[in-house]
Amino acid sequence: MAFFNLNKINAFELKRMIKLILLLLALLISIITLFLSQRLVDKIAAEETKKMEIWADAEHILSDPESEGDLGFHLKIIQSNTTIPAILVSETGRVVQHINIQKEGSKKKISDATLLEKIDEFKTENEPIDIPIDEKTHYKVFYGKSSVLKQLEYYPYVVLAIVALFMLLSYFAFSYSTRSEQNQVWVGLAKETAHQLGTPISSLMGWVECLEMEIIPDNAPVEMRKDIDRLKIITERFSKIGSEPVLELAEINAVLSDSVSYMQSRSGVNVHFNLKLFPNDIFVKLNVNLFNWVVENLIKNSIDAMEGSGNIEVNVLSRNEKLIIDFSDNGKGIARNQMTDIFKPGFTTKKRGWGLGLSLAKRIIEDYHKGQIFVKESTPNVKTSFRIILNIQS
Repeated sequence: MAFFNLNKINAFELKRMIKLILLLLALLISIITLFLSQRLVDKIAAEETKKMEIWADAEHILSDPESEGDLGFHLKIIQSNTTIPAILVSETGRVVQHINIQKEGSKKKISDATLLEKIDEFKTENEPIDIPIDEKTHYKVFYGKSSVLKQLEYYPYVVLAIVALFMLLSYFAFSYSTRSEQNQVWVGLAKETAHQLGTPISSLMGWVECLEMEIIPDNAPVEMRKDIDRLKIITERFSKIGSEPVLELAEINAVLSDSVSYMQSRSGVNVHFNLKLFPNDIFVKLNVNLFNWVVENLIKNSIDAMEGSGNIEVNVLSRNEKLIIDFSDNGKGIARNQMTDIFKPGFTTKKRGWGLGLSLAKRIIEDYHKGQIFVKESTPNVKTSFRIILNIQS
């Protein structure tokens, strides 16, 4: 059994959960970065301690007048230390020698007070190394951290600060982008509502004018009832936004006939429809109200692409237990690089469009009906086809 069911988690809780996961992930990355950096610092510090012990041995050999061997080699060892600061102090506390204390390029003499401060500082960083000069005399080497080691100690904190700044900027940018997208969706939804209401309201206004002129066609009551029913359907559509739609078994030929017929009677005399239904009844699980919304959006897009004049063909096919519906027109077409972008919220090629119709259509078909919708083909001014694929119910 799954630990939790995502379908039962609302958008707010899911968003909060994602933020918490990202925060924990960032915290884990920070801990791992600090741990690995500290291990590297410890290793370098241990290596520097070994170097200073070798350096101290070389000082001991050079300070012993009875020592034999290659003194030049030991001198090279002493001279090779160019990064680790060290101060050689006699038993009486007199500074015998110091290296890497003075800033590079500076010729200013270092005061005794500064050297004593450095000795106190080095005591907190490392244990001093004892150098026996003879049986009675012992010198001590006080040494600190090299500049490389100090930089490495601060490096992970600098990196984490940069990462934190980047994450903060990314968070604000993401939040701004999300708010902008939400605003765009809300504006688009409001315009889509007006667009949906426009067709039946315009039709009803036409019938009112006919009544005022006392010109009442025989089919007036039937058509007015259709427009009123359409207003009810539109109200139902928008009232159910955000809720899980109920799918019921429906015969696709009947559903398409009703939807296309309604759009045909309100699309103007210059738009010609050709509906090719499947010869037999085909049943699919549909939310008829939402599916009709998809059909209307595709037909309206075709009419806009044809600029109010042209041919629209709806063809119903069946292959391998799949229902295929092709919506074709001879409008201006869609560029190849826009065939996937047109389904994104806010994307539109219309001068007065708002880019929400196809986004809603994709959500209705793919998320609610578990089907597919895509641009099958597009040749400018010749043929543009959208294809819907749904599962057939036995």
